[in-house]
Amino acid sequence: MKKLKLFLSLSPEMKWLFFEVYVYLAYARILKSRSFSKVSSSLGEEMKETTKDITFTNKRKLAQVSQVIGIVSHYTFWKSDCFVKAVAAMRILKKQNIESTLYFGIAKDETGQLMAHAWLRSGPFIVTGYEGKDQFTIVNTFAKTI
Repeated sequence: MKKLKLFLSLSPEMKWLFFEVYVYLAYARILKSRSFSKVSSSLGEEMKETTKDITFTNKRKLAQVSQVIGIVSHYTFWKSDCFVKAVAAMRILKKQNIESTLYFGIAKDETGQLMAHAWLRSGPFIVTGYEGKDQFTIVNTFAKTI
């Protein structure tokens, strides 16, 4: 009940962002179920990166998207892993005319098993997937430019 009251107290813009994030998380989950070769062309320019320059006008929006993706991903009926969160955030930022770069990294765990991770950067800010990204070696990037 407390969470519902909090949600109802949000501005219409923030309520819309919650809805939009939920829809894009579902879309990204569907993309994840398809073969990567079919999906990769929609992710942007492969092996490219967008600028790391700071844009203060986007800072607030990036923080909002990052925060809402983190919240909503806990309430989806499907697993919203790092790839799903990063692709959803990329799509939302593209709609807002904000550039971003999707990173894919790999690492080995303690048992020698290969692990993968995806994260999204816009300007100097990591929008999704910040946790643990430094232990992964970048193997591919996709730049979504305006």
